[in-house]
Amino acid sequence: MSTERHLDWPGCFNVRDLGGLPVAGGRETRRGAVVRGGSLERLTEEGWDALLEHGVRTVIDLRNDTERGEDRAPRPTEIETINLPLNPDRYRQLKPVPERGPEFRTPLYYRAHLQRFPELSAAVLSAIARARPGGVAFHCVAGRDRSGQTAMVVLALAGVGAEEIAEDYGLTRDRLSPAFAELGMEDEGPVIEAFLAERGTTAAEIIMATLSSVDVEAQLRLGGLTDEDLQALRARVLSGPPA
Repeated sequence: MSTERHLDWPGCFNVRDLGGLPVAGGRETRRGAVVRGGSLERLTEEGWDALLEHGVRTVIDLRNDTERGEDRAPRPTEIETINLPLNPDRYRQLKPVPERGPEFRTPLYYRAHLQRFPELSAAVLSAIARARPGGVAFHCVAGRDRSGQTAMVVLALAGVGAEEIAEDYGLTRDRLSPAFAELGMEDEGPVIEAFLAERGTTAAEIIMATLSSVDVEAQLRLGGLTDEDLQALRARVLSGPPA
């Protein structure tokens, strides 16, 4: 997979376009339609300019209120921001293990989240589908966990294969290393990989297993996603006419 989808927006290390991925029937995901990333509040003025130049007009923030801070530079008035926490307080209270457990920095929790809280992902997918004209960028803090889950379901509903979805998730690893270095923090990547290796698996294997064991569309319909949402989402994400 080409790394050309990476977007070098000043102030944010881990941002990439979900376009250019193959879909059954010879189509592919549309470039400029949906972007995944880490916290956009760190963007500089030049970073926001780059976001606008890329065509983004809607930002979906997957973080909780307590995780949000002040923007480093003024957010352009052209941008509509929608706050849809993917792990709200009521979800955190139901977690069976401590919040900072390593599994919650891996795709290990994706299946349980989709099965127990389908309405949370359904709300995000509906917001992406029904956003104003222009690109949509969704983000969490690092752009790995909640953004990874959202990218997984967006791409799955668009018809992207499980291997390509898992490969996209893996691109985050190298992008976060310089971010941790700049912030003076330990790189979580090796810790997470060791945690999964001890359990005889990898992030890619977990994502592919999740997609093979969960009917993503059916689960999100249980959460309230409608036919109209699905039609609008696919129209936004896919390029070219249906086969």
